[in-house]
Amino acid sequence: MNAHAAIALAIFALTYFVIAVGKLPFARIDRTGAALAGAVAMVAAGVLSEHAALKAVDFHTLTLLLGMMIVVANLRLSGAFGLFARALLDRARTGYGLLAMTVLVSGVLAAFFINDVVCLALTPLLIDATGMLGAEPAPFLLALATASNIGSSATITGNPQNMIVAGFAHLGYTGFALHIAPSAIIGLAIDFAVLAIIYRPSLGKLHRACADEALANAPANRPLMIKSTAIALVALGLFIAGYPTHLVAMGAGVVLLFTRRIKPERVYELIDWTMLAMFTGLFIVVAGFQTTGLQNDLIRWTGNRALANPFALSAVTAILSNIVSNVPAVLLFRPLYPLLGGTRQIALVIASSSTMAGNLTVVGSIANLIVIEQARARGVAITFGEYLRVGLPIGILTLLVNAAILSLHF
Repeated sequence: MNAHAAIALAIFALTYFVIAVGKLPFARIDRTGAALAGAVAMVAAGVLSEHAALKAVDFHTLTLLLGMMIVVANLRLSGAFGLFARALLDRARTGYGLLAMTVLVSGVLAAFFINDVVCLALTPLLIDATGMLGAEPAPFLLALATASNIGSSATITGNPQNMIVAGFAHLGYTGFALHIAPSAIIGLAIDFAVLAIIYRPSLGKLHRACADEALANAPANRPLMIKSTAIALVALGLFIAGYPTHLVAMGAGVVLLFTRRIKPERVYELIDWTMLAMFTGLFIVVAGFQTTGLQNDLIRWTGNRALANPFALSAVTAILSNIVSNVPAVLLFRPLYPLLGGTRQIALVIASSSTMAGNLTVVGSIANLIVIEQARARGVAITFGEYLRVGLPIGILTLLVNAAILSLHF
C-alpha cells in the first residue's frame, strides 16, 4: 500500500470509528463533526481535489431529503400526524387492538414521511394515550420504533438510506415500492405477532373513561393541515408517476414555504441540518476511501457472486448497520455496488436490509434511540435487554423474509 492510500485509509478508519462509538475519548466531537473533519482531511491531505470532493457529494439525495424534511415539518406543525394517529388509536378497545393500531399507524406513516420524524411526532402522543388508557407503555413504544423501521423500508422516501441507494442505483419510486412493500407488509404482521406473544399478559382491556375526550380535543391547525396534506399527496402522486423525486420533493417543500400562517423559522427549526451536514461529509470520506482500491480487493477476496447472494448480502449489511449505523453502512456500499453487479436486486437488498436490520439492537436505528430517549425523559424506562428481547426475533425474521422475497423477484 502506498502512502497516498495509507493516508486515505487512516482518515476513513478514524472517521468511521467516531461514527461507530459516537465520540472521541479526548474531544467533544460528534458524528457530524467527524464526517466533516474527515471530508476536510481528505482534501487537505491531497487524497481528493476540491473538484473531486464537490463531485462526490450527491446533491440529488440531499435535495430530496431537505424537501421531504420541509414537507414533514409542515405536517408536524399542523398536527396532521397526531390527528391521523388519534383517529386510529380511538378505535382500539383492547390492548391487542391498540397494539395493532400502533403498528399500522407507525408503519404507514413511516413509509412516506421518514421514520425518525414519525417517532419524534408520535412518541409523546403514545405515552399520553397509554397513560389515559391505563396500558403499560413499553410494548406500544417498542411497536412504534420497530414498525416505523419496517414500514420505512417500503418506499424511497421512508428513510435516508433508501434515498441514498435510490440515488446511486437510479431506482424509480414505483418500482422500489412494488419490490419492497410485500416484505414490509409481512414484516409488520411479524412485528405485531412477536410483540403480542411477548407482552401477552399486559394486553388486556383498556380503560377508556378519561381518554375519549382528550383524544378528540387535541389542538390542530386545520388550514395548514389541509394545505400540507394536499401538497404531500400531490408529491406522492408525482413520485408514483415517475417524476424525479428530488425535484418533486424540493418543489413541494418550496411551495409550503409560501405561507402567511406560520413563520419560516418554525419550519427551519424542525429540519435536521446536522444530518444533511453529516451526509455531505460522508460522501466525500467514502469517495476518498474509494481511491485506495481496497473495495476491489475485498470483492476479489470474497467473490462477487458469493457476496451478491441476497441472504449473504443481507447478513453483511445487517452487521455493518449495527456497527456504524445504517446510513454510514449504506454509503460504504456505494463504491461496491457496481463491483457486485450493479443490479436492481443488489440495490434493493442493501436498502431494505440496512433498514430492517435497524430493529436488531437499540443502536441499529436512530428511530430506536429517539423513542427510548423521549420515553426516558417522560419517566418510561426501556432497557437494552428489553429491546433486544423484541428486536432480535423481529429483525432476524424480517431480514429472512425480505431476502427470500427478493430472491424470488429476480
